[in-house]
Amino acid sequence: MLSFGYVGTFRAGLRCVCDDLLMAERKALIDSIGAEAAGWRRTLHQNPQTMYEETFACAFVAEKLKQWGIPHETGVGKTGVVATIDGRSPESGRAIAFRADIDALDIQEETGLPWASQNKGKMHACGHDGHTATVLALGRYLQQTRNFRGRVQLIFQPAEEGGRGAERMVADGLLERYPFDEIYGFHNFPYRPIGEFWIRSGFMMAATDFFSIQLHGRGGHAAIPQVCDDLILASTQIVSAFQGLVSRELNPLSSAVLSVTNLLSGTGASNVMPSSASLSGTVRCFEADVRNQLEARMRTVISGVADMHCLKHTFAYNRITDAVSNPAEFVDYSVAAVERVFGKEAIHTQEPVMGGEDFGYFLERRPGSFIFVGQGDAEDPSSPHSQGLHTPGYDFNDAINPLVVEYFAELAETRLAR
Repeated sequence: MLSFGYVGTFRAGLRCVCDDLLMAERKALIDSIGAEAAGWRRTLHQNPQTMYEETFACAFVAEKLKQWGIPHETGVGKTGVVATIDGRSPESGRAIAFRADIDALDIQEETGLPWASQNKGKMHACGHDGHTATVLALGRYLQQTRNFRGRVQLIFQPAEEGGRGAERMVADGLLERYPFDEIYGFHNFPYRPIGEFWIRSGFMMAATDFFSIQLHGRGGHAAIPQVCDDLILASTQIVSAFQGLVSRELNPLSSAVLSVTNLLSGTGASNVMPSSASLSGTVRCFEADVRNQLEARMRTVISGVADMHCLKHTFAYNRITDAVSNPAEFVDYSVAAVERVFGKEAIHTQEPVMGGEDFGYFLERRPGSFIFVGQGDAEDPSSPHSQGLHTPGYDFNDAINPLVVEYFAELAETRLAR
């Protein structure tokens, strides 16, 4: 006669074997979908469009969803797409969302690849083509298996690159029309080897803002500066004062970057004092109070310098993306999902980065997590997969598509298991 302890051990072992078999079957299906997804991604790569002009990606995504019988709606947030997949028991009332971005950048591609951009001056230099293909592959897998209870929403977001597409989708009724309880996203990371997952609790990516300054005064002959306004001097005083805002006015424990990246003034002549100057740049920080403080103090500096030099001025400060802050509980869910599928060695703790991501707007309204997935080629630093984001030699690594789909599928099937 078997003891209860032995029976319990036997049942636990049987569950592990069954789980391993199910995961093996899932992997095989996802790998087969991933092979096809590489073709979708390369088609998207050849046809890049920038913010709110992503008609090709919108139509491509909609056509695939239609082929697979997945209900969806286009035009959410102008060029976004949202799809809905119900599990085997949708009456649970719970729903989670997975998000991809679909827009490209104003960059001329230099990869020379067979699937290089066909649109001059436009390029998928951040891998949004790969993000879109990955969430499409996830949709196909979930539609075929439906191994979850509740509902999955697939969000294909426009205008991530500076257009606040997440905000526009929410303003268009995303949360009311396609409700979800939590949301997950990812970004390819060429700075880490393929197969590594990087995440952290709390602030992971910075809020990003752009600013521009226009100065106007009296131009004239450089030999008689007393009857002119010195726009060059005023511009450099603004730049210098800006650096003191971060180094001398912020708490040293608060991280921020304030960079003037353009300063345009002058006619090219050595004896002419210009009548105008233009400055622009970016601010990066994590905390809302720091963001507000820097914007207010920048206005004070500009006004003060302009008044001192008797100049007219304008100042535009645009908040582009909000900080990405991952709730600890949902990071735990992501870490557990990666460990179950790929082992503990695959997950790593990411340091905060000053890059921005529009996903932060979603996380301010629903809990969830955002993760980096390494795609770099450790053996070939010159590979397009190892080139930096937003560079003309970059290309998304199609090999990470099935890895992310497995991770997302694990999240869907565990978070919607009850």
